[in-house]
Formats: sequence, structure tokens, C-alpha cells
Amino acid sequence: MNLTNITVNTQSSIRIEGSKILYFDPFQIQDAAHDADLIFITHEHYDHFEPESIAKVKKEDTLLVAPESMKKKALYESGIAAENCLFFQPGETHEAGSVVIETIPAYNKLKPFHIKGKKWQGYVVKMDDIRYYVAGDTDVNEDIRKVCCDVALIPIGGHYTMDWKQAAEYIAEIKPKAVIPTHYGSIVGNKTDEQDFQKMLESADKNIQVERKLD
Repeated sequence: MNLTNITVNTQSSIRIEGSKILYFDPFQIQDAAHDADLIFITHEHYDHFEPESIAKVKKEDTLLVAPESMKKKALYESGIAAENCLFFQPGETHEAGSVVIETIPAYNKLKPFHIKGKKWQGYVVKMDDIRYYVAGDTDVNEDIRKVCCDVALIPIGGHYTMDWKQAAEYIAEIKPKAVIPTHYGSIVGNKTDEQDFQKMLESADKNIQVERKLD
């Protein structure tokens, strides 16, 4: 599967280019491209909601999609006009700019960092007949086990999220066509986590393509 349209900047800062240009949790963006059709925010932590990076990718008609639970913060800090902001609850389905959006609950099971009550979320977006799942910061839980996608972008660094072993088991369970590991090698996780993840996943299912996007 050709994944050249996907860029992972750092952490979980993701750009997907198709009929629309989508950004997820823009963070430490260097170039002011001002090309985003939609910007998705998974939750309010600094490495996922960074107004300085949003300012570099947004344009006049960019739509911001964020959890309902961070509406006040997003309206105040994002720099995007209120009429272009869309706030959803986990577990909903919407359409914006020809992109179908499913909001997937994202939370830890036993850790205190991303509790379910915050109502933060990942996203499954369908664009150009491809379903992309951007998980945000989450552990493996019953909600994300329901995800159906072609491409999964999931955290593997552990501590705040699932680790590479849990991620490999999860991907072998939901069986996307391809997976891109994120959220490792900088703030948390080791750069070798991706190699360990790939080896474990290949031993479970050789048909799932693993693509490395983080250096």
C-alpha cells in the first residue's frame, strides 16, 4: 500500500494528503505551509494541542475538529474562527468537507494520564475511499478494539500510552492493511521500539505492512 501521502513530523504530529489535506495534533511544525483543510486535535496536552503549530498550517477556511470537552480552550487558543470549529463527543460519526469522521474514545485503562472521563478521542477518517485511524494517546481498550481501518497510526512508546508489545498485539487483532507507529523516540519510548514492534507484528501476521515515518 502506498503511504507516501502520510508524514509524521514528531510524536503524533501527522499530515495526510489526499483530496483534502488533513493534520492531526500539529506539533513542532517548522514550515508555515498554511495548507490545512482540516486540523484534528485528539486532546489538550501540550504535545498534541500547540497553537503555534496550528498557526503555521491553518488557512482562512481551515476547519478545526476537537473534543467537545476542550471546546473552551480550543476556541480561546486555536486562532481559528468559532464558525470553523467542530466539537464532537467520542463515539460519533460526522461528515466535514467530504471527509467522513468517526470519533473513537482514547483513554488509559489503569494510568492517570488520559482518563475516560475527559472524553478525549482519536479519529477514523474516510478520505478517497481509505479509512485512516489516528489513535491519539490511548491504551488498548474495548472501544478501540471495534475500530475498522485500512491504515492505523498508533502510539507505541509506552508510559502514557500502549507500549510496542501491546500495540503489536492490538494491530494483529484488528488487521489493517498497513500500520505506522507513532509517539516514540522523543518524549517517551526508545527509537528501537519501532523495530521491536515490527518484529513482533511480523511474527503474528506477515500480511500487515509496517511503515516507519519517524527518524
